[in-house]
Amino acid sequence: MDHFGYRQDRLYAEEVPLSAIAERVGTPCYVYSRATLERHYRVFDEAFGEWPHHICFAVKANGNLAVLQVLERLGAGFDIVSGGELARVLAAGGRASDVVFSGVGKSSDEIAKALTAGVRILSIESGEELERVNAVALSLGRKAPIGIRINPDVDPNTHPYIATGLRENKFGVPATDAPALYRKANAMAGIEVVGIGCHIGSQLIEIAPFCDAVERVLDV
Repeated sequence: MDHFGYRQDRLYAEEVPLSAIAERVGTPCYVYSRATLERHYRVFDEAFGEWPHHICFAVKANGNLAVLQVLERLGAGFDIVSGGELARVLAAGGRASDVVFSGVGKSSDEIAKALTAGVRILSIESGEELERVNAVALSLGRKAPIGIRINPDVDPNTHPYIATGLRENKFGVPATDAPALYRKANAMAGIEVVGIGCHIGSQLIEIAPFCDAVERVLDV
């Protein structure tokens, strides 16, 4: 269910005809429904029931400040992949402590800004990145909260261009290599190990790949 629909051949967003918005502000324009955002978030949130969870919205999906503000008020955290996205989250009223910093291209400057802001966790993509995060943390006199992104070698049954969890995809650390990297992280003075994670792809419509990925991550 969403709050977009036709009435007498006119498309409405909630109670407002989109033609009226177009006449007022011109085209092209983007129109979002706060009621739809709130409804979809709550359905997803309630599906977890009593299981402890914290939903983080991927800012790369939509960085509109008004959208981020709605999600922040609902209690969402945020998944970011750049310093610019961190700035947008903070500008929208989000808390750095609710931010997961993912992505394969974090610069030393972005890592430093994230640690200074106090992000919840940095997702480590490789041994080289772990070394860089440790060095930046030590230069700031801090400990970096990290989790390692596991590549579980799971077929997500999606388009190959948006699959990220197969061995041939250049994302994350192979599950077989992760234990040794965690031991290395635990020995680093600038690192605090706080989590583990994985990402297997986008536009998934089946539950089975998620279950397979969780089982392989738990094996680590």
